[in-house]
Amino acid sequence: MKTNRRNFIRIAGLSGAGLAGANLIQAYGSESDKSTDSNLKQFPGKHEQHFNMCGYAAPGLETVRIGFIGLGNRGPGAVERMSHIEGVEIKALCDLRPARIDVAKERIENSSHEPKNFSGTEEAWKKLCDMEEIDLVYICTPWDMHAAMAVYAMNQGKHVCVEVPAAVTVEECWELVETSERTRKHCMMLENCCYGFFELLTLNMARQGFFGDIIHGEGAYIHDLREHNFSNKYYQDMWRLKANQRKGNLYPTHGLGPIAQIMDINRGDRMDYMVSVSSDDFMMHQMAEELASTDEFYAPYVGKTFNGNMNTSTIRTIRGRTMMIQHDVTSPRPYSRIHLVSGTKGVASKYPDPARISTGHEWVSEEEFKAIEEKYRPKIVARVGELAKEVGGHGGMDFIMDWRTIDCLRNGLALDQDVYDAALWSSIVPLSEWSVANRSNSIDVPDFTRGSWKNNQQVDISLEKGGTTRVLMQEHSH
Repeated sequence: MKTNRRNFIRIAGLSGAGLAGANLIQAYGSESDKSTDSNLKQFPGKHEQHFNMCGYAAPGLETVRIGFIGLGNRGPGAVERMSHIEGVEIKALCDLRPARIDVAKERIENSSHEPKNFSGTEEAWKKLCDMEEIDLVYICTPWDMHAAMAVYAMNQGKHVCVEVPAAVTVEECWELVETSERTRKHCMMLENCCYGFFELLTLNMARQGFFGDIIHGEGAYIHDLREHNFSNKYYQDMWRLKANQRKGNLYPTHGLGPIAQIMDINRGDRMDYMVSVSSDDFMMHQMAEELASTDEFYAPYVGKTFNGNMNTSTIRTIRGRTMMIQHDVTSPRPYSRIHLVSGTKGVASKYPDPARISTGHEWVSEEEFKAIEEKYRPKIVARVGELAKEVGGHGGMDFIMDWRTIDCLRNGLALDQDVYDAALWSSIVPLSEWSVANRSNSIDVPDFTRGSWKNNQQVDISLEKGGTTRVLMQEHSH
């Protein structure tokens, strides 16, 4: 694609209030870019903040009544985890397929929960959201359904927890923000990796000054999902394989979320601009051809173009710090989220295992590592860490996330992740897609806080308030 550099600089210089977006795409005039146009549309009214949801504490709920939408891969585990938390009532379950509701109910059959069932139609989930006896809607559906469901639930007066990513276009991100501010209902993206044990440790280390000034962070989602993506049983209607025909960082938040919290993004710093570059696809189109040669089910995927194996996105913040976020779900590599934190006084890295910490040229010894781990162990880990491991969910981090969310709602505390985090972290998907389509040109990152990042306060993980909710360890049959 040919680009007039002078026109690019002129147009980009006018985009400080938000994205260059459709104007830049029209200026380039490339047919290949038009597919990203709708993903970058701005939501009307974005220039005026209705209410600052960062730090907002909704009135406390003695009992949090929950309805779950989507009971495929993630949903049933969430239902079971919530049944182990004091002050929770599981009021409703919804999935297009009745059999998936049965799977979820089996996991809580020896508990006191007796949820209503909603299934069989494309819009059964709306009936769940309409229930007066629900406080929180927990969404675990395919990605492209997340934003619409979250917006509808908030408009019905419900708080929302929504799986990652919370939205797949910039316009959807703005709609989440606008709706949360207008309704004053929480919209928390379920970024469980923010509650990983080492991620919580490094967050507390950063808060206590161990790293000095944070300079750089790295995160990733490197996970070979080819068998899952091509399975005709794992993802309903092959939705994730279809999603992987977009080209960019399609799943950034696992690596990005913990780094963003450590850098106080939206709370003292904000993302300024980003660039993104992708390799070609060396694996997926070949796999489609191989499968189609013996099974005609896969014939529709032959000749399709898939996301490149590796995407690398680099972000610069207003305070001059950098982030590197990678995405690769189609190469035969060991799992990694990297999680590297680099500061003026020290560095830590979670992957490759085992995790490492350093304050100089060498990684500290195992004994020194354990001493640092003991000194900086967060109170939330001391409070529920071992119980979380028993309940499970990615080694316990899923349960810590759920327990913390319920404890905040019951005690009337602000949530650790708000709608601005959900929108910002999710927006990297369409922004990276645009950059990849435009020869890795930089693109401005929207300020979903509309300037309030300058005064918003840090996420508080000290448990000085709250921490009162008990963990119920009764056994369920499943």
